[in-house]
Amino acid sequence: MTRELGIALMGTGRMAHVYGPKINAHPGLRLEVIFNPRMSSAQKTAALYGGRPMDDLDAVLADPGVHAVVIATPTDTHVEYIERVAAAGKPIYCEKPLDQSLERVDRAMQALKSHPVPFMLGFNRRFDPDNAMLQQAVRAGEVGPLNMLMSWSREPSPPPIDYVRASGGYFVDATIHDIDLLCWIAGERPVQVYAAGSCKFDPQIGAEGDFDLTMTTLTMPSGALVHINNSRACSYGFDQRLEAFGEKGMVQTRNHRDDSLVRWDGTATEARKPLKHFFLERYDQSFYNALDEFHAAVTEGREPSSTAEDGRAALAIALACAQSARDGVAVQPIYGS
Repeated sequence: MTRELGIALMGTGRMAHVYGPKINAHPGLRLEVIFNPRMSSAQKTAALYGGRPMDDLDAVLADPGVHAVVIATPTDTHVEYIERVAAAGKPIYCEKPLDQSLERVDRAMQALKSHPVPFMLGFNRRFDPDNAMLQQAVRAGEVGPLNMLMSWSREPSPPPIDYVRASGGYFVDATIHDIDLLCWIAGERPVQVYAAGSCKFDPQIGAEGDFDLTMTTLTMPSGALVHINNSRACSYGFDQRLEAFGEKGMVQTRNHRDDSLVRWDGTATEARKPLKHFFLERYDQSFYNALDEFHAAVTEGREPSSTAEDGRAALAIALACAQSARDGVAVQPIYGS
């Protein structure tokens, strides 16, 4: 496989505007094509980032300059595009989640089994430098046997209600990131989950039967306990922290600030600037690192480190969390396909 991969970027929405600049910044990737069934939208995005605008998927997949595909389209289109791209023999990087339904995820996985191309799911937080360092410290035994693993993930403000309606629910939309990250750090998946949710910030979210504030506990086979707390609103910015606690000690990640200078005086202590505003700023480097992992996996002929199986497991856990919060009982995730 050539070291430089010509990429077809599928989609022109928010995530395409994340991946477009990252593809251009990577020395081993070339933005060959911008695909959207609406040519006018493809043309607008191509004018920003380069690449040839195309609206014919068959022509994109037959293009000899396209070596791999980045799927950054709405979630409900992922399965169909995976089937088409895999059948064409092209490596695939797909934004998370693979789908909101386990049945449709299984359909995509069957397509990947029938057409075994390299496939990577975009759980980008694994590739954040701070998160990766914490994972390495835990795996190296710095804290000893893991007893507790905790995640704080709070967003600056609730999303538009139309987004909430199409999101699949808070656990599938947001908590799934924490689920995948913490299972990856712990090196195991829960045998039981218990979750609770409420609506404290946006009554419209509650009217849709969803939550904007949740707490989740995962019980691991080793006996380690994993805690996740999520909030759709946070007055001081995008709050993102991890803590791993074991018999020998503790490791933590801290929030990122635009101004990291700490000040102490008669009126206030610590830093006075709010946190990085949202995931686009806080996890900017992680998207580049994820594409770098994809490039390396394809060109070196190895399996990417974030797989379709990881995506299925994270979705199964997220759906179990949603059931637990709805029914008020502990739930065992169902991993078998």
